[in-house]
Amino acid sequence: MTVSPLKPDVTHHLRICPQQILLKTLARGIKNAKKPKGKVGTKGKKQIYEENGATLKFYTRVILGANAIYTALNLLVFYSSSTFWTWFALVFALAVYVGSYRSMTAMAKAVFGEDGSLLDGGIDLNMEQGMAEHLKDVILLTAILQVLSTISSWFWYLWLLAPARAMFLLWVNFLGPWFSAETPGAAPEEVNEKKQRRQERRQMKRF
Repeated sequence: MTVSPLKPDVTHHLRICPQQILLKTLARGIKNAKKPKGKVGTKGKKQIYEENGATLKFYTRVILGANAIYTALNLLVFYSSSTFWTWFALVFALAVYVGSYRSMTAMAKAVFGEDGSLLDGGIDLNMEQGMAEHLKDVILLTAILQVLSTISSWFWYLWLLAPARAMFLLWVNFLGPWFSAETPGAAPEEVNEKKQRRQERRQMKRF
């Protein structure tokens, strides 16, 4: 009895299914993460501590899930087609994950007293327009592209959106205002020129 090989569409379905599961999980997690928790400006240190813990757990699952799918498909199932760039992309993604996650962990580090009471809940990782928001975006972008790269390695080029956004924020928040700011000595010089013109006019009238 001969066993017929899997059809191309079945193989394609087996390869895409884990990717779809993770992408749906990411979308659901992002949607829940964007929902405001509690009243704005009324968070206590205990609430910040608990929400930071939940946020770190969520992004831990994202990182582990993306790496599990990438490793299972590229380095186990399709190991024969793996190249140097397959390993390089994995090392690059791990470096991004470690750097971003360690930064978030350091920001969310809580301070406890000698009696175990919570003194400081750490920096709120869910604060809008905070540094943690950018770190979370980097992790999500890397995870999504890592999963999509199992279809085509060209998806990694979309990671250039991260430095492009960083340059945009740098220009909007720092470089742009600095270049457009007026020099401190500009206003006094204009006042002195006006005074000099008035004096010249008065002298001309006297003559």
